Amino acid sequence: MVNQTKPTVAIFGGSFDPPHKAHQRIVAQAVENLEIDKLIVVPAYLNPFKTSSLASAQKRLAWCHTLFDEIPNVIVDDYEIKQGRSTTTSQSVKHFNRLYNVQYIIIGSDNLSTLTKWHEFGWLNRQVTWVIFTREGHAVDTDMLLNWKVLHLNEKVSSTQIRDDKTLENIDKKIENSVKQILKDNNI
Repeated sequence: MVNQTKPTVAIFGGSFDPPHKAHQRIVAQAVENLEIDKLIVVPAYLNPFKTSSLASAQKRLAWCHTLFDEIPNVIVDDYEIKQGRSTTTSQSVKHFNRLYNVQYIIIGSDNLSTLTKWHEFGWLNRQVTWVIFTREGHAVDTDMLLNWKVLHLNEKVSSTQIRDDKTLENIDKKIENSVKQILKDNNI
């Protein structure tokens, strides 16, 4: 019997509300720098630490498909959206581990301050290597992590900033009109 190993993957989850050029650079850097077979982009139905999102789950999923589907070895997966509720990272890792070897979880350094509050953090910390992308104004404190890699991203953009400032300069042209319409429809 042939020993067939599962493909090694990294998971990049988030609200992607809206996805922006820094998200695109994170995906490109992760594919280039991590020893993985696939990178799975997982838009959240609703971030467990948030009460709402600007765009619908289906709109955010569509934006991610538009931006990431044509990148080799990148998959946009609707697992969390299909749950129809907030889904924890540990639940998603367990789901994807059925088909893949989830080696990495990609996060921004802004997540480090709340990481120990994530559901089943201890289990996650033993299971994966954290891939931390630097974000301006957020220290890279890895004291609580067992395995990690830091990748540097010199971007000063966030989805919150885009929503608050109503600026589209960091939105890919492929989804710019759609994001503009969502901002307008929500009087943002």
